[in-house]
Amino acid sequence: MIDVNFQLKGSAITVVVLAIIRYEPKSLLAELKEKIVQAPQFFNNSPVLINLDRLENPESLKKLPDLLAICRELDLQPLGFSGVPEVLLAAVAKTGLAVLPTPSERALKIPKQEAAPQAVETVIERVVETVVETVIEERLVQRQSKVITRPVRSGQQIYAEGADLIVLAQVSEGAEVLADGHIHIYGTLRGRALAGVKGDETARIFCQQMEAELVSVAGNFVLQDSLPKELLKKPAQVSLSGEKVIVEALVSN
Repeated sequence: MIDVNFQLKGSAITVVVLAIIRYEPKSLLAELKEKIVQAPQFFNNSPVLINLDRLENPESLKKLPDLLAICRELDLQPLGFSGVPEVLLAAVAKTGLAVLPTPSERALKIPKQEAAPQAVETVIERVVETVVETVIEERLVQRQSKVITRPVRSGQQIYAEGADLIVLAQVSEGAEVLADGHIHIYGTLRGRALAGVKGDETARIFCQQMEAELVSVAGNFVLQDSLPKELLKKPAQVSLSGEKVIVEALVSN
């Protein structure tokens, strides 16, 4: 028995990013409703991160509770903001929600320290010696793969952190597979597949039979209703071109 009151654990969850480009309450509500109708099970009670990085009219968002009310009216659950412009920082703080950094803001800035003259001379001597005597061989570092041999059943979530994901069976409706790299499914994809979840725009999804509820690459997603009809129940691959998700036939030579 562990004599502690809590544990802190990391977890991978699917979060919908609502990137607002122009805030107009009535049109936003209508457009969100239209999108949610396409996949109500996916959006029901889904956590939402509101991104304001591309907001063209920040002055329109002085009343942030109205925006949060729109989300909650549609059963979306706001968990925080990202890309907040300086003019809205005070208003965001009043909501009590988190302000999360964008990928570019996560980079650590390590201050440079000036070394003492004697230390600098020592370092230079060692570097020269190393360059002369050491031969550096370039090697290709391959990304690891996580292999799943059993079907991924409804309600299950499989995440390949820092790796590609290979599923040797089907991914059932209501199941979810995520990977920082590529996703290979040697069976039917009926659930949700999200590749490049940490922003790798070169990631791809491959499956032997496309029937997905949702496919996503680097945060850009396509719902089932938008998949090419001619590719349903056929081998397909998913990639990203700019911000557009491309779904095309998987052709073997």
